[in-house]
Amino acid sequence: MSEQTFNEVITNHFEKLDLYTTAITRAHGKNHPEAFEVRELFEKLSKKVKDAGANKPDLDVEFAQLRKITDNYAIPGDVCETYAGTYEMLSEVDKAYQA
Repeated sequence: MSEQTFNEVITNHFEKLDLYTTAITRAHGKNHPEAFEVRELFEKLSKKVKDAGANKPDLDVEFAQLRKITDNYAIPGDVCETYAGTYEMLSEVDKAYQA
């Protein structure tokens, strides 16, 4: 599988991430308060991507914060597939951005 560009990853994942980041706050927020930070950071990423239009947005701060609060996207052992999928997609977006 070839590496996807940042724009391809955004196209493929952002709509689902919008749903998933909301869902994980509801399902896991009590046991995983970091889910709320993940949602907030995703909203910041989305806004910056939208505002940048065709240009590459500066997302270094947001991705650094995401890596910190998710322990480099380590999936907790007590979460559902949606939570796991959220971290996997965020990790892909981060890698594509860094490439």
